[in-house]
Amino acid sequence: MQKPTIIVSGKNGQLGNELQDACVLFPQFNYRFFARDELDISNCNAIEKIFKKYKPQYFINAAAYTAVDKAETDQESAYLINAEATGNIAKICNQYNTKLIHVSTDYVFDGNSKEQYKEDDTTSPVNYYGYSKWMSEQLALKNNQQTIIIRTSWVYSVYGNNFVKTMLRLMKERKELNVVNDQVGSPTYAKDIAEAVLLIISKADKTKNFQEGIYHFSNEGIISWYDFAAVIKEIKKFDCIVHPIPTSQYPTPAKRPAYSGMSKEKIIETFGIILKDWKQSLEECLSKL
Repeated sequence: MQKPTIIVSGKNGQLGNELQDACVLFPQFNYRFFARDELDISNCNAIEKIFKKYKPQYFINAAAYTAVDKAETDQESAYLINAEATGNIAKICNQYNTKLIHVSTDYVFDGNSKEQYKEDDTTSPVNYYGYSKWMSEQLALKNNQQTIIIRTSWVYSVYGNNFVKTMLRLMKERKELNVVNDQVGSPTYAKDIAEAVLLIISKADKTKNFQEGIYHFSNEGIISWYDFAAVIKEIKKFDCIVHPIPTSQYPTPAKRPAYSGMSKEKIIETFGIILKDWKQSLEECLSKL
């Protein structure tokens, strides 16, 4: 019997790379990974060609415009890649009866909550990146009923550019560092997202029950960026002094939500996903770096 095919866009990103590593754990599928120069997701004809050739059962959209601050001035590109392209992928998935897994963000929320955000809580992005990702969710769900949206937060990996790698570089170079302590959320190791996504697909494939909808996924624990930096320093035994500062002392072009803790009960109950503690995952990633 022929193995089901999974297509993955954005193979050179943090998640795309981790999915390539994780696919050995799920050998029951055929995988096709595409970088931006191999599959431009903003080009409908290019997507059509890939679908015609491979007739995938599943499509993981790991491609995204992720430059949060740049998105404020480059709104057209952010919307094209995050929203419009996702909507087009969903449409083509619908034509080919392909199930879509699309990755979104905690930045769809405004950060004014005092409790962990649930999947059906009101969305209200405070920056353009968040808005473009919120639109991506709307278009994906509208254009293909068989869609799972996974919102995640504070993603880092051994691959690509991220907070962990920036801290490692700065802590080696500098004697002192300032890190904001009034933005709170959950770090997420991209390796854990990759394994969760493939586990969800393998369960859906086995049971023939896809359970579409929106889900939240991150590592366990809610901390500030300062806490995150302090633990990186502690694990790597750097001498650099890390100072907590308020956001007002570190202005950025894009506003960030002050609180983006997300409830993961739904993904745990629906798919039996086991979440790792953020420190455990951070230690694992740092041991590879």
